[in-house]
Amino acid sequence: MISAILIFIVAFLSLIALMIIHEFGHFIIAKKFGVRVEEFGIGYPPRIFGKKIGDTIYSVNLLPLGAFVRIYGEEGGVDDLKSFANLKIWKRVLIVIGGVAAFWIASIIIFSIVFAIGADLPVSDADVAGLTNPQVKVISVSQNSPAGQAGLRIGDTIKDIKVGEVVFGGPDLMYNEQVIKINKVSDFQKITGDNKGKEITIIIERNGAKLDFNLTPRTNPPAGQGAVGIGLERMATLVQKSAWYMAPINGAVYTWQTTVNALKGLYITFSGLFAGKGAPQGAEFAGPLGITVFLANAASYGIGFFLYFIGSLSVFIAIFNLFPIPALDGGKLVFLLIEKIKGKPVSVKVEQGITVVFFVILICLSLFITVRFDIPRVWDFFKASL
Repeated sequence: MISAILIFIVAFLSLIALMIIHEFGHFIIAKKFGVRVEEFGIGYPPRIFGKKIGDTIYSVNLLPLGAFVRIYGEEGGVDDLKSFANLKIWKRVLIVIGGVAAFWIASIIIFSIVFAIGADLPVSDADVAGLTNPQVKVISVSQNSPAGQAGLRIGDTIKDIKVGEVVFGGPDLMYNEQVIKINKVSDFQKITGDNKGKEITIIIERNGAKLDFNLTPRTNPPAGQGAVGIGLERMATLVQKSAWYMAPINGAVYTWQTTVNALKGLYITFSGLFAGKGAPQGAEFAGPLGITVFLANAASYGIGFFLYFIGSLSVFIAIFNLFPIPALDGGKLVFLLIEKIKGKPVSVKVEQGITVVFFVILICLSLFITVRFDIPRVWDFFKASL
């Protein structure tokens, strides 16, 4: 349980770090253009403490749900040389885009690290061609199950299963032993299913060492646990380790490819929704807590996959922030575009009113997703660690 809590905290802090990087993108470009940044806050108010350096208060706040910057004159109606509203439109656009660009820069850096160390990623049993080092990893161990009692742990790699049967009795029992190599989840499930009630030996690799565990698959296991009581994932080395000087190039290329694939996925999703086909199979709603659970689960696959997941997540959040929805960066860009076309800014009162309405909608949607989907995910995550 303690390890699960630590992993969950690290995952949550990783998500918060992405939000801080995003706000820093707005912050640094605003500073570059001479705009006064009134506050750079980690977390949301009420404020725990803050320190003013120059024109800016740097604060740590009570609600750990992200970060924020308060830019002088961002809400309009301020005619001052250090005001956001006093800048040319192209400079204001760059300040708004700066936060989104920070996500992509973060992705390039993260993917560069992934290519520098290599990464094993999940694959299905159906994938057979071109796989490097396919293996089956333990991602969960049920309490009081045969696997748990034998000593298997999350992160173990299943290498082989040894099964045997008596050939003849007598003073010297003879066994017809068979060692079966495991590189698919279905192989493990079939062998353990065929040997319910019989002792087998599972050979695993842990920290570079091979270990044997004797256990007996259950004939009537609890629902959802299986005969042995472990969750498995098939992995393969899909991101090959690069030379240090090639890692940044590969990281940039992979960020571009991830962005293109994400846009294609969004197009397919929205096309299906508008056509009345519903969401694609496998699509899931998730808020900050749900994403934290996904990150925590990714950590069980190793540091390479954990970083890969964060890099991909950074790209998806960047794209989401460009949606033309008031309260998001994309919505701010829409108001700037209207100002450019009309030759004058949208009324401060109108812009603030529209932004508040959409902000409330987003908060309500987030609360619904948190209660309906995320809290059960958090419960299942910690229950699996018991």
